[in-house]
Amino acid sequence: MGKRLTDRERLLFKVDRLTDTEIRELLDYVSIMETMKQQERDPEQFEDELLNLLASAHENRRARVVFEWEGVRRQSNSPGR
Repeated sequence: MGKRLTDRERLLFKVDRLTDTEIRELLDYVSIMETMKQQERDPEQFEDELLNLLASAHENRRARVVFEWEGVRRQSNSPGR
C-alpha cells in the first residue's frame, strides 16, 4: 500500500493546479481567516482599528462637514442674531 498524503501535501497538490485568479481568491480567503484569528485574540484592538477606518472613510468625513455646516447655519439663523 502506498503512503497517504497529509492534508498539507494534498493542499499543495491542489494549489499547484489553480489559475492565477483562483490563487488571488484563495489568498483573499486566507487573509480573512487571519483577520478573524487576530480579532479573536485581541477584539479591542480590532474594534479600535475598525472605528478608525470608519472615521476616516470619505463618506463619514463628508457627513461631519455637513453636520458642522448645518450647526453654523442654525446659529446664524437664530432669532438672537
